[in-house]
Parts: sequence; C-alpha cells; structure tokens
Amino acid sequence: MRLNKTYLAVAMAAALLSGCSSTEEKADLLEGGQSAAAVEGAATSGYSEGTGISGSEMMASELSPEEMGAEFTDPMNPLSKHTIYFMYDSSQVQQDFIPVIAAHAQYLLAHPAQRLVLQGHADERGSREYNIALGEQRAKSVARMMKVQGVAEGQLEVVSYGEEKPAAEGHDEASWQLNRRVELIYQGR
Repeated sequence: MRLNKTYLAVAMAAALLSGCSSTEEKADLLEGGQSAAAVEGAATSGYSEGTGISGSEMMASELSPEEMGAEFTDPMNPLSKHTIYFMYDSSQVQQDFIPVIAAHAQYLLAHPAQRLVLQGHADERGSREYNIALGEQRAKSVARMMKVQGVAEGQLEVVSYGEEKPAAEGHDEASWQLNRRVELIYQGR
C-alpha cells in the first residue's frame, strides 16, 4: 500500500513537471526572438502571406474595378472608392464615407448575386491580437451600415488582417493613416 502511495506521488510530480515544461518551452521561444503572435499564428491560423488561400478564395476571385463596370472607374461616382478610412483606435465610420458605403449598398441591392468582402486593417501600433480585433470591428461597422440599408447577410464577408497587409510601409502618421482602413473587394465566381 505504501509503495502505491509513493508511486502515485511520483506520477503526480512528473505530470506537474511536464505541464510546466511546455510553458517554459513557449517562454524560451518568445525569448529567442519570436513574438507571441508568430508562435500562436503558426499554431492556429495556417495563413502565410502569398502562399495561403482561404476557402472562399478557392470559390471566388477578386474582381478589379474595370471588370465591375464603368461606374467603378468613374472618379465622380462613389462606387469608384473602395477604401473606407478610420481615425486612430476607432471603428466608427466617418461622415465622409457614408455616401460611399450607401452607394455600394445600393449596388448590392440591385445585384443580389454579387458578393463583397470587407477586409479590415489596422496600423502597426498595438498588439497583433488587438489589431486583428480592431480590423474586424471596422469591417463589421461597414457591414452593419450596409445591412441596415437592406443588403443580405450572405452577400457580405468580414475578414480582418489587422496590421498584416499594410497599404503603406512607413512608421509615421501618414503611413498609419493609410493603414487604418476597410477595403471593399468584390468577388466573382
């Protein structure tokens, strides 16, 4: 009986140590120069810029403004604007972009088979997780405005890239301003 208690105590200690070792391995990786985002991204997302493809991308392809029609290339038409910019640390749509969103919503209402991907982005400031969440909130803000105007849920897809696909590579306010955005990407079949 005494041998069984000793064996049980050793087994529990070994289990505790093995649990601590995985935490230490992760800490070692982080200290070795990899960010937590890189470690977690490698384990969960499977996304690799330039090599990965999502399920929806396998079914549809991005349409250029030229493929969409003349109204998408006419600079006087709000449909020619495909980017909604945001203020720092905000997902509130600015007044200047409300006519652009309304025009795209009207287009989608007139073309119920058309799909639109709303790609949310953030500037490089903030953690990876925070920027993913902020990009998603920005895309959802645009989607919510379109749905209020009657656009069907199935026509919209929200995707967040956070800070992963910057429009500008600089580390100044001018670059960050361009990176705080939602891109409107029409999909063809």
